[in-house]
Amino acid sequence: MRQVGSEMYIIGLTGNIATGKSTVAAMLASLGAYVIDADELAHWAMRAGTDACRRIVERFGAQVLGRDGEINRAELASLVFADPAALHDLEAIVHPVVVEETLRRLAVCERPVAVVEAIKLFEAQMHTHCDTVWVVTCGREQQVERLLSMRHLTVEQAELRIGAQPPASAKVNRAHVVIDNSRGLAETWTQVLRAWRRIPGAPSVPKDAPWAGLAGGNAGQPGGRSGGRQGMQKQAILRGERGGCRR
Repeated sequence: MRQVGSEMYIIGLTGNIATGKSTVAAMLASLGAYVIDADELAHWAMRAGTDACRRIVERFGAQVLGRDGEINRAELASLVFADPAALHDLEAIVHPVVVEETLRRLAVCERPVAVVEAIKLFEAQMHTHCDTVWVVTCGREQQVERLLSMRHLTVEQAELRIGAQPPASAKVNRAHVVIDNSRGLAETWTQVLRAWRRIPGAPSVPKDAPWAGLAGGNAGQPGGRSGGRQGMQKQAILRGERGGCRR
């Protein structure tokens, strides 16, 4: 089905929850790729006043609506991650909007490489619009640790969210590139560079790429963490990339 921006190389970036997709996305952004964050678009799709917001309230009740009229995502998450049928219903409402907006942004992007970061890349059929699929992996214990430290979930909540997803092997078996994000940021960066250099027409690696210093001694840091200087750096990179193409 690959039709969008035929001269642009599109990476579908996926992986299960808390494996470090956003870290890899930030690394790709620092190399010159334009990044589309499907999770961010999902939040945008269900904002107050939209048809998706209305349908979510109809399906799940007024309890998921906050006082400000916005969807209370924590309340919604507590419902759908405990009920596969409810999760399927939510995705049926949100995914079409996310896919439509993703394709619109790709159509006006002039970068040589774009990245669609989506945990549901396959389920939403977004992989059919990509040239390649990259899957980010890490150990289950690392996923739990990150959900506790970054999203402030309980162990039970973290295990519930991890358990609500297909096993990582389901994605890995369909991947063109697998990024093991369990061995530290320096190793992750090395893998990203290796795969980047195989992309036809990809820009050369900038000498001042903000992640280049990782090879100098941060290998012991857990891959995918976004705390401290590296976390602020990652967010700054992604904010810049979201403004990099016409919307």
